[in-house]
Formats: sequence, C-alpha cells, structure tokens
Amino acid sequence: MQTNRRQFIKTAAVATTALSVAPLLASCEQAPVNLTILHTNDVHSHIDPFPANDSKWPLQGGFARRAQLINDIRREQEHVLLFDCGDIFQGTPYFNIYKGKLEIELMNKMAYDAATIGNHEFDNGVAALATNIKRAQFPFVCSNYDLSGSGLDGLTIPFKIIRKGALTIGIIGLGIELDGLANPKSYEQIQYKDPIKEANNMAQHLKQEQGCDLVIALSHLGYQYQDDKVSDVQVAKQTKGIDIILGGHTHTFMDKPDRVINMDGDEVIVNQAGWGGIYLGRLDLQMKANNQKNVTLVNSIYHV
Repeated sequence: MQTNRRQFIKTAAVATTALSVAPLLASCEQAPVNLTILHTNDVHSHIDPFPANDSKWPLQGGFARRAQLINDIRREQEHVLLFDCGDIFQGTPYFNIYKGKLEIELMNKMAYDAATIGNHEFDNGVAALATNIKRAQFPFVCSNYDLSGSGLDGLTIPFKIIRKGALTIGIIGLGIELDGLANPKSYEQIQYKDPIKEANNMAQHLKQEQGCDLVIALSHLGYQYQDDKVSDVQVAKQTKGIDIILGGHTHTFMDKPDRVINMDGDEVIVNQAGWGGIYLGRLDLQMKANNQKNVTLVNSIYHV
C-alpha cells in the first residue's frame, strides 16, 4: 500500500468492554470468531481523490485507494463485510454524465455485501434508480419504505442474512423521510414507514425467528439531531435486538463509535464515516461464546 495514502489516522481501542448480544454462538465450545465490518456512507460520486487545491481534503479519498485498502484488509482478515449506508450518488460531474452507472460498477468490483438507499439516490427519479439497482451485484436492503406499485417494487429486500464462519448475521436498511428532501415526483408513491417500529419488528424477527447472532442496521437517518427527528441514536434507544447501527446522511466524522443503551439495557454500537469517501469505517469484533456472550470491540477509522 502506498504510504502517502495516510492509512489509518486513528486506532481507538474503544473497548475491551463487553457488548451483550444474545445469542452469539450456538456452542460454548466453538472458537472465537473474528469479524471485520467495513462501511462507507455519503460518498456522493467522488470517484477521484479530492483535488490538490482542496482547502480541507487535498488528494484524499477516491475509489481506487479505497479498493486497495479493502483488498489489503481482506487479505489480512478471514471474515470481512463491506456495506454502504446511502447517498452513493450526486456531487460530481461523474454522476451528471453517467447517471450512477460508474459508481455501481465500481462498487461491484469492490464486492460490497449490501447497501441501503439514501435520499440522493432518487435525484433522477425512480426509473433511473431502478436501472442502477438492477446493475448492482449486491442487494439494496430497505426495511421501512413501502415500494409496492412503484418502479422499485421487487428490486430491494427488507433484510439480508449473511453467514460468516459460525455466525449468522442479519442486515436491515433504514431510509429517511423523503418529504422535504426530494422532489415528490422523483419518488412517486413510495411510502415512508416509521423506522423505529420497522427496525424493532425486523430485529426481533431476525433474532427470534431467523436465529441471527448479530443484527446490523444500515441507516440513512442521520446520527443525531437537536430536535426529536428520528436518528440513529433514537433508533438505538427505542429498539431491541439491534447490535450495530452504521449510519449516513449527516456526514458525521466519528473518531470512535457511540455506545447507546437500548430498551433491553444492552449496548448498541453506532458509527458513521463522514462523507465523500475520505474515511473507511471499520469495526473489528471478536465474538466468543461464553456465559456472558461477550463481544470485544475495536474501532479503526481509516483515512483513504
């Protein structure tokens, strides 16, 4: 890897504190499972690094550098997941010219495991978004939009189950209220459903009926607001069964994950990786079955 990429500006050994998750593994005799979760959000069509004359992020970011970093991590770690939390599109001439095709094709090459939908995905309308979703070799997970009767009907999934080693991992996707953020003509008759209610229902389904050891929410709700607008922190506080929330929309650069107590008194990890592809978020979990069913968490924020 190139040293001028400034790999990993901060490693926060956020804890060797325990995150209670139940159940994690079926047998206490199983060896610990190391799981690395990588995530991006609000990349906004930044295919290239920021220009050299950028006042804040000169020569930083870019799909090529991110791809190299992801490949290096995959060579080092056995179990790696890669997610995006929305607003893949809009922000550079690449989107104006290629209408999202380039972004999706590059994400295919990087082998994303799943993504959720951000409000800017609707900028060119439902038909254009449907075309891009059909191009994707990874699923778009959307748990709180009713897409029935729209051009997206049948193109997204409400949850995704991924198996890594002995772990069964459930993925849900939470989209923001589009009213006021997108032209009503661009999202047609798509109906927004309460993300807290839908997240709670979906997490319970995944834990209790699908036997998931871990539930991860890919969110484009925003990290936190000064008013009572629904956010990642609110979802964490008002639900049961979600273990990790990876966020987007508010372009929040987090040096370390937040830890929020949910309705069962368990910790929920909340993280976000800024915007523009400048950071690659990373969570390293060692999941070991024992009487406490503990998870040891280490967080690294990588500067691409």
